[in-house]
Amino acid sequence: MTIIQEFLDFFIPRICPSCKSQLDLTEKVICKKCFLQLNKVSDERITTEFQEKFKKSSIISDFTSIYYFEKNKEVHNIIHEFKYNGKFRIGFYLGTLIANKSESKIRSWDIDYIIPVPLHRLRRAERGFNQSFYIAKGINSVLRIPIAHNLLKRLRFTDSQTHFSISERKANVQNAFSLKKNKLISGKNILLLDDVITTGATISECGRVLLNAGAAKIFAASFAIPF
Repeated sequence: MTIIQEFLDFFIPRICPSCKSQLDLTEKVICKKCFLQLNKVSDERITTEFQEKFKKSSIISDFTSIYYFEKNKEVHNIIHEFKYNGKFRIGFYLGTLIANKSESKIRSWDIDYIIPVPLHRLRRAERGFNQSFYIAKGINSVLRIPIAHNLLKRLRFTDSQTHFSISERKANVQNAFSLKKNKLISGKNILLLDDVITTGATISECGRVLLNAGAAKIFAASFAIPF
């Protein structure tokens, strides 16, 4: 495989999505220098985030994330390259990182299905794919948890949440999702997955729909949270 990869790299160099340097044979998706610069989320911060974003509503039972999202830094660059330049391999790799770094926690949740947060069909047509689905595939490759990517549907084309306040984000996604097959969800533990969890409004709205359909517990995971 090393010889094959070396041959392929000569004709189609693999490039780090953050710094744009050429990867060597020992580097998978992100170069060593950039990987070491990724800012890990502490357990204390996860606890704080859960209490602030999810505890009061009792929709999300627990959640995890592994890195901080900081504008114009490594995680931002990596996610941007993945989402807007269609680098599916990056998303798959991010999923393997989530699975490997949060394996014991995710396994303790006894998850039946991973559900990637869905995009509206117009957004998906614009982008060409749902980034969370490819991250879910990476988690599945490690933990073997089934992906149910067609159960939850986005009904409304919602505005970008980037510049909204917390209350505006909640209003923006209210009643924006529906479930296609309720029977498959009944009594199941679900892991909702997104690339970045910011205020938790989208995740909570998806979770509300799933709980109303009879799901047992809802958990959440992302590659990053805001710094």
